[in-house]
Amino acid sequence: MKTFGGFRSGDEFFYGELRGDQVHRLSQPYWIQVQPTGEILPLANLQIDVPVAPSKLIAVGLNYADHIAEMKRTEIGAPLIWFKAPSSLLAYHGAIEVAFPEHQTEFEVELAVVIGSRTKNVSADDALDHVFGYTIGLDITDRDLQKQEKQFGRCKSFDSYTPIGPFVYADADVRDASIKLWQNGELRQSTRTSRMIHSVAQIISFVSQSLTLLPGDVILTGTPAGVGPIQAGDELEAEIDDWPRLRNTVAIAQDSPTGNAERSLGNTISNTCLRPSSIDISK
Repeated sequence: MKTFGGFRSGDEFFYGELRGDQVHRLSQPYWIQVQPTGEILPLANLQIDVPVAPSKLIAVGLNYADHIAEMKRTEIGAPLIWFKAPSSLLAYHGAIEVAFPEHQTEFEVELAVVIGSRTKNVSADDALDHVFGYTIGLDITDRDLQKQEKQFGRCKSFDSYTPIGPFVYADADVRDASIKLWQNGELRQSTRTSRMIHSVAQIISFVSQSLTLLPGDVILTGTPAGVGPIQAGDELEAEIDDWPRLRNTVAIAQDSPTGNAERSLGNTISNTCLRPSSIDISK
């Protein structure tokens, strides 16, 4: 598989192709064109950043039967979709900042799809031709707001509520990939993508009937059973097949009603996890 991502050297951000432990810098986003500049940098000297910049971040709900059961919902017969704010994206090793600590806020692990070409009214048979690659995503959700507001946009779109990465993998076969999440070392979610009610191809086709997908857009394909609450100090690890795990911590947002009391904790977690020296993409 070819591996791509977003990287930062000091204050400078760029996209690159990861080959072994070296990053080949690209002149533009990889989903537009893979065009190396010729500059090669050691991964160990770089900070791993958000690997994609979508115009649209689309989520799919109720796509695993076991999750439908645990949420006491019923299958609706078609993909349930909504938008998440792209500003909610969070990089590998970033801190998820809980906006309302008094609310029940939960993790959800998902396969994320990165679109590679303009997609409109595509059939399921042709949909995968429009995929650039895949990555790991988390859909952090404020359940209190979700229940109160009866819609999913706000409760899932707070800053940092969509960790993603660490990298995007082209040419990956995700038809029967394992997907897992650990919370503080305990396995909480585990399934295979073959258990999705609506496949990646079916989801892309369905979405494209309503709107135009653009290169770089991201679709989160739904979470399996096992979702659960998070709190400050938690460590989350998400894995698909043998890809490097997406690792994130949990803190309290500085501007939350009770955030000032834990501001020091949040700053400590964020600063520690985002140092280039902390990069570890091993399993």
